Amino acid sequence: MSPSPDAFRNICSRLTATAPARKGAALVVGMSMLVAVGACSSVSALTKERVAQSDTSFQQAQQAVGRSEAGAMELQQAREKLNEAKAALAKDRQQEAERAAAQAHLYSELAIAKSQSASARKAADEVLASVETLRLEAQRTSPTQR
Repeated sequence: MSPSPDAFRNICSRLTATAPARKGAALVVGMSMLVAVGACSSVSALTKERVAQSDTSFQQAQQAVGRSEAGAMELQQAREKLNEAKAALAKDRQQEAERAAAQAHLYSELAIAKSQSASARKAADEVLASVETLRLEAQRTSPTQR
């Protein structure tokens, strides 16, 4: 026995009438799940801010170190850690991003400190050389030599 054309139309009208409602419900459930998963796996604004601060401290270290050799290795390490932090941030790995950002910041500070230390050492050496030159000149021109 085959169904009558009226029964077939009745079934089709029920399916087409409920299909948009089912699609809408499925869409709402799907979007809710995406939002929930996104909220769980997204990186906090604080982590993003820490990575941005590390980027700023790296740029400051770059300016402080300049072309000096002092602090160059630490500056390179800061660059590597900053890149790791940015990659972890892109992959929603909050802990990795924070750890790498903190390390990048510390390497940047160390690069600045080493650069400043080298500059201070150079200035001190120049002062000592000037003092020695003055001492020798004073001995040479002194009327009373023993």
